Amino acid sequence: MKILALDTSGLVCTVAVMEDDRLLSEFSIQHKITHSELLLPMMEQIRDRIALDLNTIDAVAVSAGPGSFTGLRIGCATAKGLCLAMGKPMIAVPTLDAMAYQFYGSEYVICPMMDARRSQVYTGIYSFIPEKESEQTNEMYFTMKTIKPQSAMAVDEIAAELNGLGKTVILLGDGIPVYRDKLDELLKVNYILAPAHMNRQRASALAALAEVYFREGKTVDADSFSPEYLRSSQAEREAKEKAAGKEPVKRSDKKSVTSAKSVYIRDLKAEDITAAAEVEKACLKAEAWTEKQLLEASTRDDTVYLVAEVSGEVVGLCGVRNISGDGEVTNVSVSERYRGKGIAFEMLEKLLLRGKAIGCENFTLEVRGENKAARGLYEKLGFANEGARPGFYESPKDDAIIYWKRNNTND
Repeated sequence: MKILALDTSGLVCTVAVMEDDRLLSEFSIQHKITHSELLLPMMEQIRDRIALDLNTIDAVAVSAGPGSFTGLRIGCATAKGLCLAMGKPMIAVPTLDAMAYQFYGSEYVICPMMDARRSQVYTGIYSFIPEKESEQTNEMYFTMKTIKPQSAMAVDEIAAELNGLGKTVILLGDGIPVYRDKLDELLKVNYILAPAHMNRQRASALAALAEVYFREGKTVDADSFSPEYLRSSQAEREAKEKAAGKEPVKRSDKKSVTSAKSVYIRDLKAEDITAAAEVEKACLKAEAWTEKQLLEASTRDDTVYLVAEVSGEVVGLCGVRNISGDGEVTNVSVSERYRGKGIAFEMLEKLLLRGKAIGCENFTLEVRGENKAARGLYEKLGFANEGARPGFYESPKDDAIIYWKRNNTND
């Protein structure tokens, strides 16, 4: 039995081909590139490297969700297209189940967690039950038991469920680094953090579990299949609120006043590009970078891009590029309703540290002369005015003030 498996549910884009008990090929990438750009080239590479005839594939397996809305759509659309074109069955494997299956045979409880934003994770709880093939052999095999089916939960809720089991748990998934401190505080049971080669989605594990599904007759109709999101997208939630005669909650309401503890500064992900471009456009209008420009810039090895996230929403963006030891700060934007809360300062502090880590000794940037708030921020961070470009900016016309933060200035 030969299975082609695709998983684009998270930050990792991963493809594998498995034939019976042999993993013929696996290709995984997690590095600042969108799944739409990666998936087909990866499949072509595998096809060419192992001389794969797609007609010999018995089934196509795909991660059925939950996960990234965009990522799941890309993976499912590709899998459906292959199944319909080749007349092959589709095997839809729940994302969290496939992640847990990497620990086949483990004596511990397994709990994958994917960051679902809005202070939630997509998660489930699993274990493996040992069974013996027959009395004539000592070979053991295991059945995966679902203790808690995959669902969207608050971190404190899943921690309470794990504590209730009273057993050592293996934690994996991109939600772990996001909520590591909170989990450390909440968990009363011993826990193990999965190593790097097993802490994210892997198409090989998806393929292995898909083979079990296939033998049990668990295939789906490719034409009508849709991913299991577990939760509506933000746009869908707001549309429902509007249809019900309710105005979507405005983040500028009094209760939405943010504090430093509620702001999460992290690396820009491919899934953030659209939201980051919208923040840019709202702040800079015609001077804003496009999605394509941001994506191209963020994939460079000499560049660091950070975003500020509040309750799952991207509200800020900043970036720096190392040019022969000088860090050019290329973007600094914060959503209007979150300005004046110290987010830009916190982003830039971390950006300067990250810039030093990639070899930047000095930093420079340009700002409109009339932008008093931004100039005050940069000066607070130790930047000094070293000149101007008269009439550099258009609409409205304004001078560009050139700032430098040199390594002999106060940090």
